[in-house]
Amino acid sequence: MIKHIVCFKLKDNSDEICRKTADILLSMKGKVPQIIDIEVGVDFLHSSRSYDIILQVTLDSRDKLDEYQNDPYHCDVVKTYMHSVMESSVAIDYNI
Repeated sequence: MIKHIVCFKLKDNSDEICRKTADILLSMKGKVPQIIDIEVGVDFLHSSRSYDIILQVTLDSRDKLDEYQNDPYHCDVVKTYMHSVMESSVAIDYNI
């Protein structure tokens, strides 16, 4: 199994934008078939070293991760939105 984690720093980290962003990320549940489990968290400290949103996705395999990365809903809806609101991101993918 694979854990895919992405932390996003948003251009605007207001409560409204953070909630909308979390909702967009969570909307992949049931729409992106490769996802076994999904969790989204919103930072509440807003320190200088904080990222604003974390996405954690569990997938069956590396092949499923590749499929996830190219899924039409993930690419057309989620990535398009995220690229419009994020300042930067960091990611890690590892075996669990």
